[in-house]
Amino acid sequence: MSIQSNVSSDGKTLTISIDGRFDATSLDDFRRSYEDADTQSVQEFCIDLKDTIHLDSSALGMLLVLRDFAGGDQAKITIKNCSPEVKKIFAISSFTQLFDIQ
Repeated sequence: MSIQSNVSSDGKTLTISIDGRFDATSLDDFRRSYEDADTQSVQEFCIDLKDTIHLDSSALGMLLVLRDFAGGDQAKITIKNCSPEVKKIFAISSFTQLFDIQ
């Protein structure tokens, strides 16, 4: 499991890429990926799940914590490159109403 974060060259987007399992063992690394980044000018967060092989309920909780950190209802968070199974999990849990799922 590896979590990488990168701020775009204009400083407006923080992309967090998750490689492997996204579960309770990811908690500290995921939190550090946005708390340790220079987010003063960040306006949008992007979670890239292209290389994610597993996602569980603790990952859903971590995404909600990120949403609160990013401004709650005003947060702009995109979750991209989801597998069909992950999209189904997001739909069942109503995350499609809280996040931009691509």
